[in-house]
Amino acid sequence: MKNVSTKPFGSADGVSASLYTLTNAAGFSASFTDYGATWVAWLTPDRAGTFADVLLGFDSAEKYAAQKAYAGAVCGRVANRIAGGKFSLDGKEYQLAVNNGPNHLHGGERGWNAYVWTAEICGTDAEPAVKFSRVSPDGEEGYPGTVKVSVTYTLCADGAVRIDYAAESDAATPINLTNHAYFNLAGHASGTVLGQWLQLYADKFLPTDETAIPTGEVWHVNGLRPFSFRVFHQIGERIDAKNARQLALAKGYDHCYVVDGHAGTLRPAATLVCEENGRVLTVSTTEPAMQVYSGNWLGDAVGGVPGKDGAAYADYAGLALETQHVPDAINQGQFRANVLVPGRPYASTTVYRPSVQA
Repeated sequence: MKNVSTKPFGSADGVSASLYTLTNAAGFSASFTDYGATWVAWLTPDRAGTFADVLLGFDSAEKYAAQKAYAGAVCGRVANRIAGGKFSLDGKEYQLAVNNGPNHLHGGERGWNAYVWTAEICGTDAEPAVKFSRVSPDGEEGYPGTVKVSVTYTLCADGAVRIDYAAESDAATPINLTNHAYFNLAGHASGTVLGQWLQLYADKFLPTDETAIPTGEVWHVNGLRPFSFRVFHQIGERIDAKNARQLALAKGYDHCYVVDGHAGTLRPAATLVCEENGRVLTVSTTEPAMQVYSGNWLGDAVGGVPGKDGAAYADYAGLALETQHVPDAINQGQFRANVLVPGRPYASTTVYRPSVQA
C-alpha cells in the first residue's frame, strides 16, 4: 500500500520490532510499532499549517522496553488497577502479580505492552491502517483463558486516528483494553501540558483510596470544582487546590470519569485545546469511562530514558486520556464487571480527532 512505510525499530527480548508509518493526502501521518502495539508518533497541523508531533514517545523498541510510563502502548489483559491483584471468577480465586504498590497494574509484570505483536497492513490508500494481533495463552500473568486479541489503527482522511479493539476468549476472563498515549498539543518536547485547556463530557468521576483504587463511590462534579471540566479549564488551574485531598493523593489528576451517554455508542469524551497554536484534540469512544492522567509521575516512570529526538520528559509533560472500563471493575459490584466469556467477543472503538482553532 503506497501510504504505508515500514522500517526496523530495534528489538526487545531478542525479538526484532518494526515501525509502521501511515500517511494521507492531507499531510497527516501517524506511526506505530509492533512492540506493544504502540502508538509512537502523530503529526498534526497548527493554525499556521505547521505540522508537529504531539505524542510523547521513544526512538526504538529498546527504549520503550526500558521505560515504565506505558507511553502509547496497548495495556492489557486488564488496563488500570486490580485491588490486591486478586479477583474471584466462577467460584475460583485468582492471584495476579502485584506491581504497583499493593495492586496489579496494566496487565502485570509483563503486560501486553511488552510483547512484539503480529502486524498486518490493511485499510485503503485514502485511509491506511495497520492491525496488530497476538494470542495471550491461558495462565499468562495469572489470568484464566486463552485470549485472541487485535488492535487496528486507522489514519482517517481528516487526520483522525481510529483505534478498534477486538478480543475473544475460550474461558471467562477479565478484559480491559486502552491506549496509554500521552498528548501534548504544543509538541512532544515542549514542556508541560498544564497550560492547555481541557473539557470533559462527564458529570461523574470515581474517588480513590491512597492506593488509587476506587472507593466504590461515584461523585458528581458539581460542588467539586477542581474536578469539574464541564466547561474548559486549564489542566493546571486547580491541580494543587488546597482543599482537594483526592488531588493531593495522586499529585494531580489520575481519576476515572464516567463518560456521558450510553456505553457501546461512539460519543464525545474529551476535548483538549492549545490556545497558543490552535491545535485541538477531540476524543470519542464507545467505552463507558476514561482515565484522565496528567502525567503526575511521568519523570520517574520514564526513568531518564531519552524520548524522541533526545527529549527529556518530566512530570506533567503529557496528558493521557485512556478510554476504558472503570478500574477494578472485577471487584466493584456496583459496576458492570468487565468479563469476556466464550461466544461473546469484546469490541471497542476510540477516535482521536485533530482540528484547528482560529
